[in-house]
Amino acid sequence: MVSYAKDERCVALAKVLVPLLERSGPDGAGGYGGTFQVHVPSQTAAQLGGLDLIRAALRKAARELGWTFGTYGFGGGPEGATTLIGIHDTREIPEPYAQVVEEHRQRQMRAAVERMSMRYSDVAAPAPSSPPLRGTPVVQTKEFLAAVADHGLLE
Repeated sequence: MVSYAKDERCVALAKVLVPLLERSGPDGAGGYGGTFQVHVPSQTAAQLGGLDLIRAALRKAARELGWTFGTYGFGGGPEGATTLIGIHDTREIPEPYAQVVEEHRQRQMRAAVERMSMRYSDVAAPAPSSPPLRGTPVVQTKEFLAAVADHGLLE
């Protein structure tokens, strides 16, 4: 397996990812319970160094935050395809923060179920009246793409 630890693209991407991972947890949770998932065009993932390099940068950023974590990634493929990349903090959540993290996860799950229910409903439903929740893949993908563009990581 190739090590990306000292690859300059990996180091630069990890620096961009640290604040995004910090924001991925719920407010008031002491930095616990973060989850970060993005859906990027495969061409964009390739420009950033590919799926394996992006996952290595996620791991590097998570280590800087003291996370114990799991990463995942799927994709690549032909032009027009989407690459899914994610990481989640698996540390045990201390009691003062456990309720905050659980409530946050419940809100995210309810929002996901509502979006899917509207998508597959027989009745045309109006667009949701509220913007997507912070910490959802839709918002995280937009933040990620903006951050990598701002830092000149995309050609």
